[in-house]
Amino acid sequence: MSVAVEDLLRELAPQVLGTLVRRHGAFDQCEDAVQEALLAAAVQWPGEGVPRNPRGWLLTVATRRLTDQWRSDRARRDREAAVALRESLADEEGPGEDRPGDRDDTLTLLFLCCHPALTPSSQVALTLRAVGGLGTAQIARAFLVPEATMAQRISRAKQRIRAAGARFAPPPPDERDERLRAVLQVLYLIFNEGYTASSGPDLQRADLTAEAIRLARAVHGLLPGDGEVTGLLALMLLTDARRPARTGRDGLLVPLTEQDRTRWDAASIAEGTGLITDALTWSPPGPYQVQAAIAAVHAEAARPEDTDWPQILGLYRLLSHLAPNPVVTLNEAVALAMVHGPRAGLDLLRTLDGDERLSEHHRLAAVRAHLLEQAGDTDAARDAYREAARGTTSLPEQRYLEARIARLDGEDHDGNDDANP
Repeated sequence: MSVAVEDLLRELAPQVLGTLVRRHGAFDQCEDAVQEALLAAAVQWPGEGVPRNPRGWLLTVATRRLTDQWRSDRARRDREAAVALRESLADEEGPGEDRPGDRDDTLTLLFLCCHPALTPSSQVALTLRAVGGLGTAQIARAFLVPEATMAQRISRAKQRIRAAGARFAPPPPDERDERLRAVLQVLYLIFNEGYTASSGPDLQRADLTAEAIRLARAVHGLLPGDGEVTGLLALMLLTDARRPARTGRDGLLVPLTEQDRTRWDAASIAEGTGLITDALTWSPPGPYQVQAAIAAVHAEAARPEDTDWPQILGLYRLLSHLAPNPVVTLNEAVALAMVHGPRAGLDLLRTLDGDERLSEHHRLAAVRAHLLEQAGDTDAARDAYREAARGTTSLPEQRYLEARIARLDGEDHDGNDDANP
């Protein structure tokens, strides 16, 4: 299947599923029917050509699959009659056509996939399948789990939605902001898993970052006046722009301060910077906007030594006020060290000792090792690097941390290395 056909199917999947659920209800059965229609298109379109109305084609095939499914279930004969009536009315407007009443239900579908009854992992899986149009096998490969495990996760998610009595409709006004934050968080989780894989042999999975950006674009297209939606898209673009420079020829991770910035994607930087610069002129700053602003400051520096660290430190302090969490504090400690010296950064890190949210995360040890190395405490830095290497399940990160240990073992620290793990 060509890339163009695959991209078209991913774009159309949420539109077709949204229309089908809005007409007939039964999200789980509609989702299965759409997956069958996508599979049929993937088989037929490369050889026979893309139909004149691909959305209508998918909608017709999925509706037939859904009707066949209900016809085979004698206990749902009354439902079959209702479907037949709806279809007869729809056929008066022409089968398989896009009709004026059909609208883009992508956002409503995202709200449903990110229902609060679901766990974050289930929200991510269901979003990738229902809105992203990915097959179960693709999602399983992306998260390094068996296909059967991912199939069970998706099935349980659909069962939970049904048990919760969730309706295919926008959330009530008093719940909308919270539900939108959940949607943005799920998209950011997908992006982060693609940008820095939490486990396995690869540092990054470009298919996941690309899908997260595509979905963020879709939400931004529907909500262009939401500052945080704009901020998230800008953040993804500015962060993903660094991807070509994040690994060296040997496959090892290259930290931000050592990357060849000529390899950064200039078009993504320009788009992301434009989005966040504009958004901050009309929207009160939110966490995603502030993170995007930080990424933009990094992108503006042609060389690491040109980075405006005082501005970045001020932005991290604002972010700590808007959305306090230990990961923000970790990054603030690095910025603080760049402005006021490594000992100041280490002092801030001590406030995280004993924080249960970081008890099983290697990042605290990695940042501490980096600052200890900057401070010239080689022995303590070596111990912290070893702790971080033991704690990560990402093989590229583990190799990078072990390389730092070998470097400390092989030579005296000369004070000129400012790597930022």
